[in-house]
Amino acid sequence: GHRELLRRFPDSYKMQVYTSHRKVNFPEAIKAATIENATRASLEGVDNPTGAYLGFPFPMPKSGAEPIWNHRVKWRGNTIRRFNNQMIVKQDGDFTLTRIVEDVLFYYANTEMESPPMLEPGTDFLRYLSETLSPPRIAGTYILVHEKAGFGTEGRAAWLYAPILKRIRRAPAVCCDNPYEGTDGHQFYDQVDMYNGVLERFNWKLLGKREMYIPYNSYKIATPPTSYDDIASPNHVNPELPRYELHRVWVVESENREDLRHTFKKRVIYFDEDSWNIVAVDGYDGRGDLFQYQEGHHVFAYNMLLTGTVPEVIYHFNSGRYFVTAMANEDRAVDFSVKFRESDFEAASVQRRTNR
Repeated sequence: GHRELLRRFPDSYKMQVYTSHRKVNFPEAIKAATIENATRASLEGVDNPTGAYLGFPFPMPKSGAEPIWNHRVKWRGNTIRRFNNQMIVKQDGDFTLTRIVEDVLFYYANTEMESPPMLEPGTDFLRYLSETLSPPRIAGTYILVHEKAGFGTEGRAAWLYAPILKRIRRAPAVCCDNPYEGTDGHQFYDQVDMYNGVLERFNWKLLGKREMYIPYNSYKIATPPTSYDDIASPNHVNPELPRYELHRVWVVESENREDLRHTFKKRVIYFDEDSWNIVAVDGYDGRGDLFQYQEGHHVFAYNMLLTGTVPEVIYHFNSGRYFVTAMANEDRAVDFSVKFRESDFEAASVQRRTNR
């Protein structure tokens, strides 16, 4: 992806590389559980983990699907409310902004819950609710997700509230390569948080580790006073903002199974060795051509001992546009102290909330 951006835009695109810093750390409970998981967790197929508790399930991965599970259930706090603002940027740098607020209650990797669940098929590992605030044409849209291990009836359960219908309904399309609501096709549901889908549509291959320049400690692009206008520039994000470092990454290749359709024929996914965050994805079409590149700008939150990728960028090489998500630069900070009830993440509660 970086090579393609450098090839396409030699006069404007650049990568500013800094000395590498390995700052990542986690709460003691997460680290202790991760050590135990190394010998007790297992994975049946690709979507059915079992035996893991609280920490990273597979600290010494032996298959391509195991790093994905480390990424999906990583420690991100116990509860969170954040803005997930998004923009579609045209080739001239003009953009359309969507403002979204997200609430998440984590079950797995929850250090305050009295009895956090084991990671088992059919068991919730998080519950998620998003509300679209703007633009007006999609404001008032809610997406509710009960994220589970497994696939099919055991896996993700999702609901969608559309203001035009004035009711909440089950939404099996909140999956895979269906376009995320309000993104005009610029982000699939399984591209949220870099990768966020069932694994059964792909064959997964662990390619090992390598050193790569990846977006790291990229606070300038992620925080105020940097504005959305500052980030958006023609063809690619403003190259003065991202920060790159040389780090080791785990590399996983996913090949679309012939019997299960997906827009991506192949993806090559890069995981930061220390945090298990996905920091880059090369996406190939049915002809084997690179037509999308995702990168997540890695940051470490010292106050919570957790990491994330903010913002995340998807370059569409076939259209020349790019999509930026997980931005909160012009809104209030992430709230890790917010308290939720389980009932806040039920379809009936969302329906009542929209009727107020």
